[in-house]
Amino acid sequence: MVERYLHALQLADAGEETPEQTRERLKAQFPRNAVRRMTQLGLLVGSVLHELPLAESDAVVYASTYAETRALEDYLASFPTPSPALFQTSIHPSAVEQALIARTQPVRWFVPLSGGARLARQALVTALLLPAARVVLVGGEERGTWLRERRLASERSFAFACFLTAEPAGALARLALETGEAPDAPADTAALQAALRDRTPLTFPAAPGRRLQLDWLP
Repeated sequence: MVERYLHALQLADAGEETPEQTRERLKAQFPRNAVRRMTQLGLLVGSVLHELPLAESDAVVYASTYAETRALEDYLASFPTPSPALFQTSIHPSAVEQALIARTQPVRWFVPLSGGARLARQALVTALLLPAARVVLVGGEERGTWLRERRLASERSFAFACFLTAEPAGALARLALETGEAPDAPADTAALQAALRDRTPLTFPAAPGRRLQLDWLP
């Protein structure tokens, strides 16, 4: 059995805020030159990581299905007179990279993941098996505009982050790879965020005869 314990959970939900509203609300947490170039998801991820003191030896697992599609949507909406500033934002690093760059924070491993209905399972398994003493699990999405109609963008803007370590003392939850079967339960980042927010257990099949289990501790 392989197990880790979840600590220091941080959540951010921007609801239907525009990127400009999020930028104004969170700008005090970032250097002035950085905040002007950050996407909404970058700001949200930066805000949850603001509460987590990272170390150079940490591993970061980052999960986002749509990443910052909103930045591309806004740039395309600026035609026929394309905005140089929006173009610059549309070719940004990922949200967690924006946050790490803004705080000049090195980490030992960085594993970006993308996918659909099984992204939550992929991210949790990766965080569980990485050979690092502490893994930072980070995820989130940015609310789209016209791409939402094509199911190519998120309905909400949100972010989450937590530590996963071998230390049970003071932990919020236990994540384990156990012997046993589990029904297939697709879950995207929104479902994972909801489980973290509401502290509901998650069970996924991991391999024949093995299951991934997230249980909250009393």
